Amino acid sequence: MYNPRTSIARGFTLIELIAVIVVLAILSAVAIPRYFDYAASARSASTSAILGSVRTAIANFYANSGVSGGTLAFPTLVQLQTPGTVMTDPMPVNPYNNSSLITASTWTPGTPLAPSPAQTVSGTNGWNYDAAAGRFWANSNTTGVGENAW
Repeated sequence: MYNPRTSIARGFTLIELIAVIVVLAILSAVAIPRYFDYAASARSASTSAILGSVRTAIANFYANSGVSGGTLAFPTLVQLQTPGTVMTDPMPVNPYNNSSLITASTWTPGTPLAPSPAQTVSGTNGWNYDAAAGRFWANSNTTGVGENAW
């Protein structure tokens, strides 16, 4: 015969389960926005690192062209895109649009590296390059980041 006073209750009550679900919901509400902040910071840091390494490779090419050929020259767009010419590895992808394509652009001295109205910023090309001035910058249409001006 069943006696509630002598038997041991097993399992969780409905109130305990709801309390655990509420605590998990609160923790996830705090953690998810932090994750997105980290993802945005990682994209920004990655873009800055890629720009630094490509700009360094362009500067090295420029200096070596003066030493070996006597005439200083920035790499052409084709040379920049060819692995082993300016950089050892292929062009990395832009973290904002996952494209490694480079667009030939022009840059006016004294202006920010953000594209002028004649230079369309689109998500299809990852980078802009001005071979005449040796300028290299990101190309994407992410709002609120300003990655085109780095």
